Amino acid sequence: MLAAALAVVLVDELADGIRAAALPLIRRDFGLGYGQLGLLAAAPVLIGSVLELPVGALAGQGRRRGRIILAGGAVFLAALLGTALARSFTGLLVSFIAFYPASGAFVSLAQAGLMDADPGRQQQHMARWGLAGSVGAVLGPLLLTGILAAGGGWRDGYLLAAGAAALAWLGMARWRPGPAPAGDPGPPALRQVPGQVLGALRRAGVLRWLALLEVSDLLLDVLTGFLAVYFVAVAHASPVQAALAVAVRYGAGIAGDLVVIRVLDRVPGLPVLRASAVAALLLYPAFLLVPGFPAKLAVLAALTVATAPWYPVAQAQLYASLPGQSGIAVTLGSAAAVAGGLGPLAVGLAAGRAGLAVTLGGLVLAPATVLCLAWRRTGAWCD
Repeated sequence: MLAAALAVVLVDELADGIRAAALPLIRRDFGLGYGQLGLLAAAPVLIGSVLELPVGALAGQGRRRGRIILAGGAVFLAALLGTALARSFTGLLVSFIAFYPASGAFVSLAQAGLMDADPGRQQQHMARWGLAGSVGAVLGPLLLTGILAAGGGWRDGYLLAAGAAALAWLGMARWRPGPAPAGDPGPPALRQVPGQVLGALRRAGVLRWLALLEVSDLLLDVLTGFLAVYFVAVAHASPVQAALAVAVRYGAGIAGDLVVIRVLDRVPGLPVLRASAVAALLLYPAFLLVPGFPAKLAVLAALTVATAPWYPVAQAQLYASLPGQSGIAVTLGSAAAVAGGLGPLAVGLAAGRAGLAVTLGGLVLAPATVLCLAWRRTGAWCD
């Protein structure tokens, strides 16, 4: 299960890395404005999250979950092929939207299965999950850089990602999940899902971890999504340099994930989260202000290492706050992503009015909020 699940997230992040690095080229080929870029980033999250909402709860455990994972993987593959073949902004947007719920079924349910397999080591497994994702993500822009250097285009990158997705699907198809645990009532009926979700939200800590996951994403995936465009439009780098910057971002993510794996074996997650938020409060403004391409790359790498604990610690804490309800955790994550999906759209719209440099400067609120939520004690949000 571990190897198959890690292969799935590796391919998912490979595709995301290609998308992030190819965004300036996609923008040029389709003649997109900042608002359309924001729509490409936000619409898949908003619409896809709504489509994905009941998947986690209804998948249950055992063989039914396995079948839904494979169905999601098939749509995942089709979405990558659709992006490679898109000839209009509408076709591109449809493929991006289809990719999101497919990733939820294929990737998020594989993650839930991994969490169920070893409840006592969820933070450690999430750190390994993050490492596999970082490896895939750094391979994405490096792969695209090689394709561009060889005279190919961004569409070729998506075709290669589709081939990798097919191999990951075959790996999951060989996994034979066992039956649901004894005493498990099975997946709920659709009408029962809202009640189960509301009941889960009343559990201590659930809202806290959902909020932290979405806020932290502003300095994780949202920043990464605009990174190549920032380097071209604000830092005046070339598209090849921008792709290199995305590769550095993901390469530093690998280093950060390796450090997190070692640290979480020795130190509880919350102190690590707090220390990383303090470091990000210093490093993010430095990244925006420091002049010169090499200096920006160096600070970007340090920032990426500093924020590496955010996702694995918060996600593992969410699963731990819902023991035996990993499917509900997936559904709650999808629901929170509907609100979180407004982040990329807001960044895109604000950049169209105030400029990308000013807009990205506002994201300094993200590490401050992460620190606030991570420091919360019982009875108060931030004290």
